[in-house]
Amino acid sequence: MPELPEVEVVRAGLEPAVTDATITGVEVYESRSLRRHDSAAGDFETLLTGRVMRAPARRGKFLWIPLAPRSTDDPDRAIVAHLGMSGQILLREPGAVGEGLLRIRLHIENPSHGELLVDFVDQRIFGSMAVDTLVPTSDGLPGGFGADDALVPTQVAHIARDPLDPAFDDERFAATLARKNTGIKRALLDQTVVSGIGNIYADEALWAAKMHYAQPAASLSRVRIRVLLAEIRLVLARALAEGGTSFDAQYVNVNGASGYFSHSLNVYGQEGRPCPRCGRPIVREQFMNRSSHLCTYCQRLRTR
Repeated sequence: MPELPEVEVVRAGLEPAVTDATITGVEVYESRSLRRHDSAAGDFETLLTGRVMRAPARRGKFLWIPLAPRSTDDPDRAIVAHLGMSGQILLREPGAVGEGLLRIRLHIENPSHGELLVDFVDQRIFGSMAVDTLVPTSDGLPGGFGADDALVPTQVAHIARDPLDPAFDDERFAATLARKNTGIKRALLDQTVVSGIGNIYADEALWAAKMHYAQPAASLSRVRIRVLLAEIRLVLARALAEGGTSFDAQYVNVNGASGYFSHSLNVYGQEGRPCPRCGRPIVREQFMNRSSHLCTYCQRLRTR
């Protein structure tokens, strides 16, 4: 599953290509990729053709591209993309043959880069694209990372900010955890608490913070929460610098290049290998229909 760094790499790659570009044509090859598009608001192709795109923004794993209004009474709208488990957004030159898994193609004209294609490719068709209405943010701050205004798509409004968002509120996050009796990893995976942290980066950050995944969130002191947040940001920043985590060819940036952070993982997928800190074997334990990887010596449950 693509996580925050993978989606941020895509957002940053799209930015110079789509900002101020005009959508000259839309081709939908798979209607299931529009499952989150509300057809009552208008036809997907009609709503997009001729529209000018603004700089893309992101909150957690959700990516959106605001659209310039056609008129003063035109509602604020954006293209919202969710990569699901295997979705990709790829930039291609005009005339490029579409991949066999091509679901949606946008033809765009950029003032600086000329004609380009934006291809939405998705093997399992769990991802989607939609045209959604933008609504004001609850805190009056920019909608997400890269956003220019205090607007967010309705489909993303319930998602919490992520730790790399300049508007992320550390104190609010700590206060939320103080009310959570669940384990800290379960809280980190709750997108209404904090977004963008999936299984891989949760395991890596918890190892770095020497914290057991089942440690009750409410038991953490403000100091321990600050340490955890710092490690989360370091892990995400490192993954972002290396292009995200890539275990197979599905997870790529807009040019089709895979990430390399998988070579830098300390615990995730390292079952049986020595802990880089203490040398004891990394273990894998069942967790929420998936797995948690940890060092049971470095990451012991604390009673206080």
